[in-house]
Amino acid sequence: MLKKNNSIKLIKYYSFINYNLIYNNTAINRYKKDNFEISKDKAIELEQLKKSIVNLKNCNLKKQAKNLVFSDGNPKSKIMLIGEAPGANEDLEGLPFVGRAGQLLDKMLAAINLDRRKVYISNIVNYRPPENRKPTQQEIDIYLPFINKHIEIINPKILVLLGSTAMNALIGSEFVISKMRGKWIEKKFGSCKVSLIVTFHPAFLMRQPAQKKLAWIDLKMIRDKKTKLKI
Repeated sequence: MLKKNNSIKLIKYYSFINYNLIYNNTAINRYKKDNFEISKDKAIELEQLKKSIVNLKNCNLKKQAKNLVFSDGNPKSKIMLIGEAPGANEDLEGLPFVGRAGQLLDKMLAAINLDRRKVYISNIVNYRPPENRKPTQQEIDIYLPFINKHIEIINPKILVLLGSTAMNALIGSEFVISKMRGKWIEKKFGSCKVSLIVTFHPAFLMRQPAQKKLAWIDLKMIRDKKTKLKI
């Protein structure tokens, strides 16, 4: 039995680190979304938050973007993932992580028996920066109150920050991801207290596949924390 379990773990690991990064340019079709039953209060709060972002007056990003990219996944989930900003495919679909990086994120989640029905996904910035550039500090500062409120509404027990932009926005600009990844931090967002962990953004792993071995360690930590918290 032990040998069989080890074999299963190795299959998941090699499936993850040897993931074939040959993609087409089409986005994952997520227009047919699942309807998750959530409390009336949470539904109202999420809708109000979304409207507040739509009604922003001081953001140039929304003037050039096609769609607001608010979230994907299960709003009842106790595991929330936050990335950087939408890309071209995300801008077209209005959903986060549906392009090439999204395909790798799906593979990463599957490696620890998760999928989008079991997690909730958003970004620090809700509109696509031109040419997929990194959001400026000014843009991050505009959206920071919204993502903080978003976390508080979802009220996860585990918060996964994907990449340095999410890490610097939510835990401090003085930190570097090479030193912070793979560590649990207890943090509060309003009334929400979470166990937070930083790992590499899937887009970074596509450019630096050798770092997948470290991302796999982070994923196993998330899996073990999920088990410990009985999520």
